[in-house]
Amino acid sequence: MNIIEVKNLTKDFKGFLAVKNISFNVEQGKIFAFLGPNGAGKTTTIKMLTTLLNPTSGEIRINGFDPVKQQDQTRHSFGIVFQDPSLDEDLTAKENMEIHGMLYGVSNKLIKERTEELLKMVELWDKKDEQVKHYSGGMKRRLEIARGLLHHPKVLFLDEPTLGLDPQTRNLMWNYIKDLNKKERITVFFSTHYMQEAERVADRIAIIDHGEIVIQGTAKELEEKTNTNSLEDAFLALTGKKIREESAEKVFSRMHR
Repeated sequence: MNIIEVKNLTKDFKGFLAVKNISFNVEQGKIFAFLGPNGAGKTTTIKMLTTLLNPTSGEIRINGFDPVKQQDQTRHSFGIVFQDPSLDEDLTAKENMEIHGMLYGVSNKLIKERTEELLKMVELWDKKDEQVKHYSGGMKRRLEIARGLLHHPKVLFLDEPTLGLDPQTRNLMWNYIKDLNKKERITVFFSTHYMQEAERVADRIAIIDHGEIVIQGTAKELEEKTNTNSLEDAFLALTGKKIREESAEKVFSRMHR
């Protein structure tokens, strides 16, 4: 069963095609990596999947719901960890969890149960009453993952979840994510610049470049199709070695000043 279905998805920023007629599916309970250089359309696609941006054309289904016409049902179907921090740092971990639960209409009893369960899972229960501003970067990321799971979502979206973290913390983070994928059978959709992460944890990978999906498959399939020995080499073979510095939205803004 596909929990994410995307068909002929396009986003046109008044003449600038950020996403061009892409199609892909993600099976329930799988870990899916969405890779691409800066400006490739990766973030634009994620925003459309998570109701933050309406597509120009095409179809999306998240847990059977249309993100354009059924925003509330869609939002209740997923949790999300953004690339930029989104926690209230003046509040404690426990308070951040409680506010999230209230926003999603979770009962007080379930908020209490899930807060303890999830904070213990990410090893933050003993820090639950500390203000988040005193947390390390890794602790904040772990709290964001726990918060995103509080309302029992079917899908967890992770946009560059380990950016800026040291290798040990990145490794710990992925262990948590793989564990919850198995325990709760939650589908994980993530983007990353660390090819080793995608190669290590993803069941399936899609690479997007210049707004188009250029290849899909397992890491091994991508290597075989490009006659390379690693996912990073396959990625470079498909997208080139030229540095990309701007997102699709920034390119559009610069073109239409």
